[in-house]
Amino acid sequence: MLSNHAPEAAAVVFLLDVDNTLLDNDRFGADLGETLEAAFGPAGRERYWTIYEELRQQTGYADYLGALQRFRAGLDNDPSLLQMSAYLLDYPFADRLYPHALETIAHLRTLGPTAILSDGDVVFQPRKIQRAGLWAALRGEVLVYVHKQQMLVAMQQRYPAAHYVMVDDKPHILAAMKQRLGRKLTTVFVRQGHYAADSADETIEPAPDLTIACIGDLRRRKLEDFLPSAPAINLPAD
Repeated sequence: MLSNHAPEAAAVVFLLDVDNTLLDNDRFGADLGETLEAAFGPAGRERYWTIYEELRQQTGYADYLGALQRFRAGLDNDPSLLQMSAYLLDYPFADRLYPHALETIAHLRTLGPTAILSDGDVVFQPRKIQRAGLWAALRGEVLVYVHKQQMLVAMQQRYPAAHYVMVDDKPHILAAMKQRLGRKLTTVFVRQGHYAADSADETIEPAPDLTIACIGDLRRRKLEDFLPSAPAINLPAD
């Protein structure tokens, strides 16, 4: 029997991005590009990425399967085409987890409820999370939206809390969430992946509350380090 009672509010809820936060999505992209080139040549690889970028501009999120669906035009008799879907759906994302990602999740879960808050499509992104072992590590506590920074009301309904901690590699998304939630949110910027590198020379306002070099750095943080009274900290890499 389903309960009609709202979930009990937690003191602190930890929210984790996936791509280039918990796993190396840039490496996946490079592997996909190499596989496309091997099957369809350099022109085919470039055509796929052009379709991918066009689709991303239209939808606002990465849609690898949707790009493949459009890429099939003119290739229906190419046996390599059907193998690409299996490549995407069966990609070994567990091998792309950053060092200590699962240990970090286990540590944060000792401090408070912890969940994934990710952008993406409704098929491939959940599949990626499952294949990486993240779904199991988080006991299915997973949210995937088109634009997560616009879904904060829904997130709070699912995970009511006095305070939230968001860990992400995209400082612009962290800033947008901070503007909406203010001191109710602690933003943690993890300098991993190309988005983090691209923002190195930018001034982000509001700036992240805490900056770390890699996801594993959070293993040694205590609960009070994430609370609003804690000073901004830049942690060195291990």
